[in-house]
Amino acid sequence: MYVELKGIEKVASGYAGGEGPQPTYEQVCSGTTGHAEVAQISFDPDVISYRDILEVFFSIHDPTTPDRQGNDVGPQYRSVIFTHSDAQAAAARDVIAELTNDKVFADPIVTEVAPLTRFWPAEAYHQDYFARNPRQPYCVFVVAPKVAKARKRFLARLKKP
Repeated sequence: MYVELKGIEKVASGYAGGEGPQPTYEQVCSGTTGHAEVAQISFDPDVISYRDILEVFFSIHDPTTPDRQGNDVGPQYRSVIFTHSDAQAAAARDVIAELTNDKVFADPIVTEVAPLTRFWPAEAYHQDYFARNPRQPYCVFVVAPKVAKARKRFLARLKKP
């Protein structure tokens, strides 16, 4: 979804927040490395703001379930924002506070905000996974509905509406 937004320059799938170098998908999925599956997003702040990206983030996943996204369970599925600066961390905490105050979610937001210490790119077959595997059952039944909802909500921000 992110790559479709104006101002997004690059999106890389990968892993962060765990122990050990060069984690593999299998190691991360074991839940023993402490890494989370993440997307590293490069963007042009003159076109899209960090807060806009956070708005999309909070609209496409469930930030209220510890170590879980739908049927995917484990610490690798935790809701987490790894930041590159104190300003990004403050913005993320502000957005969480606003969503909490506005009672956007019925349950408390459990999203972790932490400084990025190291990003490990995922294997090549994980990059652009949805775009390359639109007929894969997980993509059809889980990802596609979320993407369609986000496209509709953020239509004015899409590169190609």
